[in-house]
Amino acid sequence: MSTRRQRVRNERVSQRRKTRKTALKGSPQKRGVCRKVYQKAPKKPNSAQRWVTSMRRVTGKKVRAYIPGEGGHGLHEHSTVLIRGGRVRDLPGVQYKVVRGALDLGGVEKRLSSRSKYGTKRSTTKTAKATVTKKG
Repeated sequence: MSTRRQRVRNERVSQRRKTRKTALKGSPQKRGVCRKVYQKAPKKPNSAQRWVTSMRRVTGKKVRAYIPGEGGHGLHEHSTVLIRGGRVRDLPGVQYKVVRGALDLGGVEKRLSSRSKYGTKRSTTKTAKATVTKKG
């Protein structure tokens, strides 16, 4: 049992929270270079082919990141991409996601809802419909 004087002299030090996204080093996004782009099958009970890239950070750390969105992505070896945190639960070892519409990765084409998540600009056909309804 410690004395009151010992407790005053040596305060308790609060433990620092450990981060699960070590490749980001406290930043919201980080840049990296693709080493390999491939498809991976998810855990049971799901079945699909999910696009994943194995990439190397500028610091030399190697991570795997999920490429979100339907359709093509156009990524290949030596493409520069931006990653953010956010694991994919049915892909073991994939702790990061690639940001669509940034650096070498384009946005998803013909996307109408949740466009900001997939890096898609607002289409001209949708804006034309909105102006017609305002006038009429």
